[in-house]
Amino acid sequence: MSGREETGALRFAGYAAIFDRVDRGGDVVRPGAFGAVTAAQVPLLWQHRPGAPIGRIEMAREDRRGLRVIGRVSRASAAGREAAAMLAAGAVDGLSFGYRVKAARGAGPRELLALELVEVSLVTHPMQPLARVIGVEGAKWDHCF
Repeated sequence: MSGREETGALRFAGYAAIFDRVDRGGDVVRPGAFGAVTAAQVPLLWQHRPGAPIGRIEMAREDRRGLRVIGRVSRASAAGREAAAMLAAGAVDGLSFGYRVKAARGAGPRELLALELVEVSLVTHPMQPLARVIGVEGAKWDHCF
């Protein structure tokens, strides 16, 4: 993105995945599942819509809790403006991720052991209820960065 597109961008921090908790789909992500994630290759989408990229992921890495991300929402598109407004207002704080399974075991719950991270999305209803934005730059949660 050019500097002009980044003007007015909104940064946030949060968790796109939480380890060792069963999600609404019956999956549980295990520590180490994401391996060495390269944030530059991971798009930020609005509500998992592939045609609605709204920015980029600046940082993605595993910690003890899960997959921690820092993202930047660009207001260059209508979807980006909508997402930034909802995020800034606290109306949307869910995070989710798209993935390809490289290794898993079991069923009910299925343990996800190795994943290819395809995208991160700001969403209204995350599959993992604890996957949330924990801070928005310029808000009271600046310490999250």
